[in-house]
Amino acid sequence: MTSLSADDSYLDHYGFSHDPFAARVPGFKFFPAQRKPVLGQLHHLARYSQLLLVVTGPEGSGKTLVRQALVASSNKQAVMSVVITPQSTADSSAVLQQIGQALNIQHADFDGVMAQIVQLALTGQEVYLLVDDAEQLTGAAVETLLRLAAGSPEARPHVFLFGEDSLVSRLEALVEGEERFHVIALQPYEEDETREYLAQRLEGAGAGLETLSEEQIARIHEQSGGWPGAINLVAREELIEAIKHSKTRKATKGWPFPLPMRHLLAVLAVLCIIAVAFLLRGGEDEPEVQTNTPLALGNVPRSAPESAAGPVTPPESPSKIEFETPAAAANTDSARTAAVEPAEDVSEENSASITHQDGAAPSAAVTQKEAPAPVAQPAPEPVVPETPAPKTPEVVRPAAQPAPAAPAASAHSAWYAEQGGNRYLVQILGTRTEKNAQALVAQRGSDYRYFVKEHEGKPLYVVTFGNFANRAAALAAIKTLPAALQSGKPWARSFTSVQKEMRK
Repeated sequence: MTSLSADDSYLDHYGFSHDPFAARVPGFKFFPAQRKPVLGQLHHLARYSQLLLVVTGPEGSGKTLVRQALVASSNKQAVMSVVITPQSTADSSAVLQQIGQALNIQHADFDGVMAQIVQLALTGQEVYLLVDDAEQLTGAAVETLLRLAAGSPEARPHVFLFGEDSLVSRLEALVEGEERFHVIALQPYEEDETREYLAQRLEGAGAGLETLSEEQIARIHEQSGGWPGAINLVAREELIEAIKHSKTRKATKGWPFPLPMRHLLAVLAVLCIIAVAFLLRGGEDEPEVQTNTPLALGNVPRSAPESAAGPVTPPESPSKIEFETPAAAANTDSARTAAVEPAEDVSEENSASITHQDGAAPSAAVTQKEAPAPVAQPAPEPVVPETPAPKTPEVVRPAAQPAPAAPAASAHSAWYAEQGGNRYLVQILGTRTEKNAQALVAQRGSDYRYFVKEHEGKPLYVVTFGNFANRAAALAAIKTLPAALQSGKPWARSFTSVQKEMRK
């Protein structure tokens, strides 16, 4: 996959208000349940432990988010938080300089920093030193932070390092087996947490989780390993790849044939030649069929051997007798008289011997003196009972069409529009067939509804459950759903996002 920038076409294609998977989105906070124990453990160790605390994880694992949550959840009146973010490799003096500026110290050396920390402790204030990207610190800077964490009998700052796993080996080399630090390793998101993370990111940009298919969500979780930074990259690549595929399908839709143009032209030429040959062959065979007309029967003598040797094929229509036969062209009046009224000297034996080759009834000129047995079996009679037979079930078909589908959808749509935008519901599934959505709603009860939105140019019928005051209540309701519905990975979303989709 090729990474592209979030240009206007990318945002316009999905209707995003901003890039949902940018590295930094103002106001976005996602703190899954598994990270809350980590935050509680940091607060507990800061109060009761004398150790330097280390939070580790790969790049993009959410270490900065944990650091932000730690600062936000601290008591602002009792704690002064000093955040250090090295822009590049930071040595000991650079670290002390940043601490001195935060604590308003003129001489930013180790002793000056410790003296100010003691003064703050006398006033009832503790100092939190939090270092992001701590793997960029030099060995001397790490050793200085270890000394600050040890403190003095009067006071000590609480030092938190947030860095990659390589930081731990450097600390172990410095402490030489002493217990001077404690490590907390962050864990990747589970698939449910990845799904919730994606949903919250997309909702913040004015979309919903249905922007991604189930296959895309599973692929994002697998390729990212569940780390939020990698989730952003892979999810964004998936959306961009989907745009490329949609453009490719549109470009190839008008010419789906895999053969080159010259090969197709050759095939068309061969087909034209075959068609012309069939037409010419049909024109040559036509006179052979029409010469065997009974028009010549009036001119055939009774002693002709042909009349006794073999039958003569009667015509299919009288029009061909009048102008197709050579005998008729020579003597039109006599031919017409012979076709309708045979000569008086034609005996019953000769007329009986002139029959159709395949056993069908003879022409009108011959059958006037023939026995009524073959005439009693007319050809069109079997067609009469066959004609209405296939039409009988066709009258019933319109009754099976689902007429109430449209009113049900519009009634549900009105209900969604009336709800408060800050309330939440649970999205169960989306289907392309409205009958499936109607069947599920009818089966599950009044708490289930569905609305119609447009997805990839086609209608998508989205089934939802419930109406909840907040997101927490909606998430709790997911656990009460039947197992068959929970297997589809339902998720909580706001009514605001639903109403936006319905307006689109």
